[in-house]
Amino acid sequence: MTELLRTPLHDVHVRLGSKLVPFAGFEMPVLYRSMLDEHRAVRERAGLFDVSHMGEIVLRGPDALRAVQRLVTNDLASCAVGQAMYAAVCNERGGIVDDVVVYRRAPDDFLVCVNASNREKDFRWFAERTKDLRSLELRDEGGDWAQLALQGPRAQAILSRLTKLDLASIGSYRFAQGEVAGRSALVARTGYTGEDGFEIFCAPKDAVPVWDALMEAGAPDGLTPCGLGARDSLRTEMKYCLYGNDIDDETTPLEAGLGWIVKLGKGEPFIGAEALRAEKAAGLPRKLVGFRLLEKGIPRHGYPVLVDGKRVSEVRSGTLSPTLDLPIGMAYLPADRAELGSRFAVEIRGRAVPAEVVPTPFYKRAR
Repeated sequence: MTELLRTPLHDVHVRLGSKLVPFAGFEMPVLYRSMLDEHRAVRERAGLFDVSHMGEIVLRGPDALRAVQRLVTNDLASCAVGQAMYAAVCNERGGIVDDVVVYRRAPDDFLVCVNASNREKDFRWFAERTKDLRSLELRDEGGDWAQLALQGPRAQAILSRLTKLDLASIGSYRFAQGEVAGRSALVARTGYTGEDGFEIFCAPKDAVPVWDALMEAGAPDGLTPCGLGARDSLRTEMKYCLYGNDIDDETTPLEAGLGWIVKLGKGEPFIGAEALRAEKAAGLPRKLVGFRLLEKGIPRHGYPVLVDGKRVSEVRSGTLSPTLDLPIGMAYLPADRAELGSRFAVEIRGRAVPAEVVPTPFYKRAR
C-alpha cells in the first residue's frame, strides 16, 4: 500500500480532532464535528478549508501563452494579468483530462491549479504536448504551495483584519499578491462553495501561522474549520462538477454543461477542439442534468438511473441538500430526455424512486 501524503496542516487537523480519510492520495479531514454544521457555517457565516492537496503547475517564458492556449479550452489571450479563468484540459476526443483554474501572474507567467489526483498525470500531459516549444519553462510546483479556502458571507470581513490588500477591489476570479498575517501570499477571489470567499496560496511553512491567524481573527464571526464532506455538499448544491464523479476522460465539457469555457474560435486551437466542434454540429447525445427526487431517499454516487424502466446511466453526484432539505443530484440523460421537468427514476436498494430534472444551480446566494 502506498503511504498517504499529508498537507502542511495535518497536525492542525489532528489537534482539532478531525476525522481523517484517504482522498486523492492524501490523508484529509472529512469533518471536524458535524458536516451539517460546517455546511451551514459556510452558507451563513464563514468556513475555513485546507485545500493544500491541490496541485500547481507553472508555465512561464515567451512560449507560455501559446502553450496554455494549446492545453486548455478557455481563451487565455483575453485573460488579464491578475485574472483567473476556469478551463478544461481535453484529450483529442474531446474528453476531459482535468478541469483547472489558470492564474495569469504576468504576460508570460501562468499558474495552473489542478486536481490533486491528476497532478502527475497533468504534468506529463503538459510536458508531452508542449515539447516542441523551446521557450517554455514548465514546472510542477505542487510541493511549493499550501492553499487555504476561506468561504462564506463573512470571509472578506475576516480576511481584512489580517491583510493590507484592498479586498473590495479584488473582483470575482481576480487575485493579488500581498501579505496575510505577515506572510507572503497570493489571494484569489475564487472558491468551490457558491459563496463569496478567497483562496490563499502561501508557502508550506506559512500554512499553520496563516490558518491559526484566520481562526483567531474569525472567532467573533463564528469561523468554522470545514472538511471534505461540507465541501462536497456545498459544491453539489451549486452543480459544480467534481473530476472523477461528474466529469472524466469519457465526458466532454459540452455534455457537462461547460460550453461557456469552450472557446472554439480562439486563435491558438486547443487539443480536442475539432472533436468538440464535430460534437456540437452533430448535436449532443447526452447532457448532465440536475435533478431532485420526488419521494424519500438519497441519490448516492453510482446508483442506477432509469428512463422508461431501462438503465441509461448512473448518479454522478448526489446528497440530501442541507440548505434546501431536498434530495438532489446530477446525472447524464439522453439529450431528448434532459429538458426541465423531464421525469425518470433512480434505483435505490431495488426501488425505482421518481425524479425530476430541475433548474440549476440548486442554490443561489443572496447578493
